[in-house]
Parts: sequence; structure tokens; C-alpha cells
Amino acid sequence: MQRSDLEKRSEYSDNKEVNEWIHFGFRLAVSSTLHPLDYSKVLIQLGYEPIPSKLGKSFLGKPVQFLPNIFSYAGYIRQNDGFLGMYRGLTPKLAGALVSIVLSDKIADRLGFSQPTELDIADLDDDQMYSQFKYNLKRDVLIQVSGVILSHPFHVISVRMMAQFIGRETVYKSLIGSAIEIYKDGGILGFFSGIIPKLLFEVACLVLSNSTVYIINKYLIKDKMARQYNTSITQFAFASILYPLQVVSTCMIVSGSRLAAGNIPIMPNYNNWLECWSDLQIRGELKRGSSLFWRSIPNQKAERVSNLAPYPAISKLN
Repeated sequence: MQRSDLEKRSEYSDNKEVNEWIHFGFRLAVSSTLHPLDYSKVLIQLGYEPIPSKLGKSFLGKPVQFLPNIFSYAGYIRQNDGFLGMYRGLTPKLAGALVSIVLSDKIADRLGFSQPTELDIADLDDDQMYSQFKYNLKRDVLIQVSGVILSHPFHVISVRMMAQFIGRETVYKSLIGSAIEIYKDGGILGFFSGIIPKLLFEVACLVLSNSTVYIINKYLIKDKMARQYNTSITQFAFASILYPLQVVSTCMIVSGSRLAAGNIPIMPNYNNWLECWSDLQIRGELKRGSSLFWRSIPNQKAERVSNLAPYPAISKLN
């Protein structure tokens, strides 16, 4: 006896949900494995350069100060805090990702933006293609915004846990203890420090990349395999262009907190993210951390950059 269409759709939906959870679990595993590199990147975005730069020459023969790459930076963290110390801030990071993936799709469904059936672009006319593009973009933006808002309090906790490496504090230890500290220090708004530049980054990157991919796929690229590469390349390009917003967001999360990393002389107390952007732009540091393997600074800036923060004493985590 043949199964009904309803049973087939139900089975398809169940299999798709299982595959999505498998994919999400894989992403969490990769994220956990690479966390020491993310940890190092956060400290670099905060302007912390504990390892002295070395004088060298560029390909053009000009004198350049070379900073340690991301692996050397991660090794420095391990040297100070041991292997487990490299995973400080991982728990809230994973918790935020879990909350985001579970709730953001449900919010989109509740607001009438359920997952549509994807149709091959080759089978659609121009009007159908544009309608599908608009619907998917609205849904993706809704999921992205809700995901950022829901996960940002966990992101704040994670970043501040990592920023403690600079001043060797132990203010942020557990999820609950960190939440209490943030609330005492900044109230409810403290959980959303730095969220505006983060939202701008995520939404702008999504809208620009999806719109560009839509135009390219419609008018230039017809091959399915080439379209997949086109999407990845376009997303990477816009993420690189908008990267300064990530730096500003990270700095605003820490600025004005009780951590040494967020106060003078290491960091000014910024009143808002635009002031932070302006300050970093004047100092030419909006892109810090964007290059993780080939890291260099102009020779005349070497002394200031290497003295942004005191070297931490070598000690184990409490």
C-alpha cells in the first residue's frame, strides 16, 4: 500500500530536521576545536599584543614590524594558563549558539516565515525568482536579527571571560556569576553592550552578499557548482569589508567594565560605538585581527602597539 503525500512530507520534514541538527552538532564541534584561535583573535581585536614584534622587511624591502601569528598567540595563552586555559569563554559561546539555533527558527515560523520549498532557479521565471529571493531574504534577516539578540548576552559573557587574560582578573568565572556581575555593573543594558555594530555587521553582510549572489546568479552564472563557490566567495568578501564593525563590537563589550582591558590606559572609556569607531579609525586600528597569519605593523607604530597592555604574570587559572 502506497504512503500518502502527507506521510511522505512528514518523513521528509523529520529527515531534514535530523540533518540540520547533525550539521549544527558538527559546527559546534568545529567551533570548540578552533576556540583557542577565536580566543586569540578577541584579544588581538582588543589591541592586546603581549609578544614583542620583530623587525623585518616587506616584499618591497621596506622596514616592517612583524607580530606573532595566531598560532604563536594561542601558544602564549597556553604557556600562561595551560591547555584548559585556552578554552576560557567556550561554555557561554556554545550556550549562545544553542539558544540562537533553537529559538530563531521558531520565531520566524511564528511570524509567518516558515521554511519554503527550495526550487531550482532554472525552473523559475524572473518574477518567481525575485519573489523567492525576497521571501528568503526577509526570513534570513529575521532569523539573523533574532539569533543575535538572543545569543548576545552569552557573547558578552564569553568575550569578558577571555578579556580577563589581559588584566589577570577572575571576575567572570561561571555563567550565573558572570550574569550577576554584568547586571550589577551595567544593568540589563550591560548584556547588550556592543550589539549595535554586531547587528549592523550581520545584517549588512547578509543583505549585501545575498543580493549580490542573486544578481550574479541571475545574469552571469548558470552552472550550479559555480553558484555554490560564488556564494562562499561573496560572503567572505563582504565579511572582510565589514570586519571593522566586529572590532568595534568587541571593544564596546569590554569598554567601561571592571576589567583592566576596558579602562585607561589600555582602552578609553567610550560613550558609544561611533566614538569607538572614530578613535580606532584615527589610530588606524579598525582592521586589527583581520590578518591572522601575516601580521605586520608600520615601524613607527611598533612601540605604541607593543605597550598597549602590561604583560600578564605567568600563573595558572584559579
